Amino acid sequence: MSRIGKKPVPIPANVQAEVNGQTVKVKGPKGELSVTLPEDVKVEKTAAGVAVTPREDTQRARAMWGLSRTLVDNQVKGVVNGYAETLEIHGVGFRAQLKGKDLTLQLGFSHEINYKIPADIDVKLGGPRQDHVLISGIDKQKVGQVAAEIRGFRPPEPYQGKGVRYQGEFILRKEGKKK
Repeated sequence: MSRIGKKPVPIPANVQAEVNGQTVKVKGPKGELSVTLPEDVKVEKTAAGVAVTPREDTQRARAMWGLSRTLVDNQVKGVVNGYAETLEIHGVGFRAQLKGKDLTLQLGFSHEINYKIPADIDVKLGGPRQDHVLISGIDKQKVGQVAAEIRGFRPPEPYQGKGVRYQGEFILRKEGKKK
């Protein structure tokens, strides 16, 4: 039994949720999101919120039960509060710039990296040397994906710690060569 899946997703007063077959649409103050859930689960709107139950007692149905409930919960939280990720850029001469809807990164390569920002994602720069990149939006998956793609251009290396990392991420440092 899924402990997460048992609980219905509560819908706040300023949010409207609509269930149409396997599709759940959520509309709130920050925007509108929809998700199509797998056929292994049954979705219905109740007085307590949106309830998700497995259609049959199979391994896949039980696995999709908790996932589906969490996807709906993330949508509700996203249209109410939104999600944000902060990246830190470490390294001499490493920096970021915003040019319209493009993020230009200088990460120690011979060329600049131009990253096209998706339409529903907001990117802001912070820090004294433009070394903090704040990524925000209402879709948790898209915010995390954009942050992972930007970090993937130059992941932090273990010897000097240079690269792009999540805020608060711990990098296990290694000792260099000994003579």
